[in-house]
Amino acid sequence: MLSDETIAQIAAELAEADRTHAVIPRITARYPEATVEDSYAIQGVWRDQNLAAGRRLVGRKIGLTSKAMQQATGITEPDYGVMFDDTVYPSGAEIPVDHFSNVRIEVELAFVLKQPLAGPDCTLEDALAAIDYAVPALEVLNSHIELEGRTIVDTISDNAAYGAMVLGDVHKRPDEIDLRWVPGVLSRNGEIEETGVAAGVLGHPATGVAWLANKFHQHGARLEAGEIILAGSFTRPMWVSRGDEVLCDYGPMGTITCRFI
Repeated sequence: MLSDETIAQIAAELAEADRTHAVIPRITARYPEATVEDSYAIQGVWRDQNLAAGRRLVGRKIGLTSKAMQQATGITEPDYGVMFDDTVYPSGAEIPVDHFSNVRIEVELAFVLKQPLAGPDCTLEDALAAIDYAVPALEVLNSHIELEGRTIVDTISDNAAYGAMVLGDVHKRPDEIDLRWVPGVLSRNGEIEETGVAAGVLGHPATGVAWLANKFHQHGARLEAGEIILAGSFTRPMWVSRGDEVLCDYGPMGTITCRFI
């Protein structure tokens, strides 16, 4: 376990890297004794400082929930981070690439809760009952820690590499569509780069919502009504650069576009 002083120091490093869009050396290379609990403590210090500065929390992201993402990162367990109101873009948005580091795009579904959801024994059925609607989403990854050799401890500390999300326009209640079979066809500058279906996320994209509720219970917390839960990617991450036009086709749930400037 890391000391409170070390946790605060790493959180300050990550805050500065976020401010300057820089990358810092791996935490686990410098502190091999760091645990998952330490990494959530680092994330928590960073989160609380942002809330104190006036940012508003609108939801949570779940990461590394699919085999595609686990194979892409070499990390085999999910993680989670927080999402602030100033990181949410509508479809068609122009996104400044300089706001992020190691910029990549993931294909996901997001869920908006209509009622609180708590563990410890939350099931997929419980999660579906608590969800108001699903909406397609692209996640913009933003990694402030060197990618080579990173572990779950590094990614959690860095707010699970969350940068922003782009939300689509089509809302579907869980009883209106079989969410497992929502497709994602991701294109960059007119060329298809990644494809997948939402079942790639733990068998059902809402399974991660139940997982997160149970994880939160360990910290004496719950998911609240109105929160957006970004459920994890069912494709590998796609690198993007300034000038790239991105389009993702979600079949019956419409399309999302954005451009990086």
